[in-house]
Amino acid sequence: MKSDVEELMPRLLPVETCDTKECNPTEPPRNPQEYLRQVQREASLCPDVVVAQIDPKKLKKKQSVNVSLTGCLAAPQGFSPSLKWQQQQVSKFSEVRQSVNKHRQHWKSTFLDDNVVMPQPEDDDGWKRFCLGENICLDVQLKEEDTVNPGLDYVKTGFPPFLSIVSKLNQSTISAVLEYLISWFEESDFVPQLGRWLYALLACLEKPLLPEAHSLIRQLARRCSAESKDDDRLSALNLMICIVARYFEQNDLADKD
Repeated sequence: MKSDVEELMPRLLPVETCDTKECNPTEPPRNPQEYLRQVQREASLCPDVVVAQIDPKKLKKKQSVNVSLTGCLAAPQGFSPSLKWQQQQVSKFSEVRQSVNKHRQHWKSTFLDDNVVMPQPEDDDGWKRFCLGENICLDVQLKEEDTVNPGLDYVKTGFPPFLSIVSKLNQSTISAVLEYLISWFEESDFVPQLGRWLYALLACLEKPLLPEAHSLIRQLARRCSAESKDDDRLSALNLMICIVARYFEQNDLADKD
């Protein structure tokens, strides 16, 4: 095979053959001829075909971002929040963001309790369990006594988004955790733990938005609009849509008064 390649690709710089006694590949070349011979020798040792070992997880975040421009499903009659309510929620959310920014540096420098072990940024399943708890992620059926007095086993119930925790997340990690939770939400029902973490992460998300974050929050608003509107989750779902549409200026997704 190599001889065929040499016939198809003639040498532009013919090099005289080397006496094996004189050529020592472990020593640096002493002249141009020895350098070219060393290059040829190294090339002859390379395999004809090389297969790259690619980790798909590392490429996932480097893909092109396709931003969907489709809007939210229209709320049924009587389920759409008033414009006044939306303005009040945006005002409260803005105050929360200002408070987070004000105290971020203080909480960022504090040490977490020994039982708080934050997952690595690329640990998809780890972050879902950390935020939502093993009971939800593993679909554990709670006993009646556990429902009445669940205690504070955060491993099972999920760690709340304390400021001491979210302050330690940089913007890339915030976007990654948002992606993990929204991906979980696409296949599951809305739960209080999810709502708390989505609200906290949105409060830490810096403007102007990166394309990835822009696409994620729109996906979140559309998913909230597709949830059932006849239960006690309605206010939380409307709040998510309101923040995305009104605060982050995705006005085509906003509920009309």
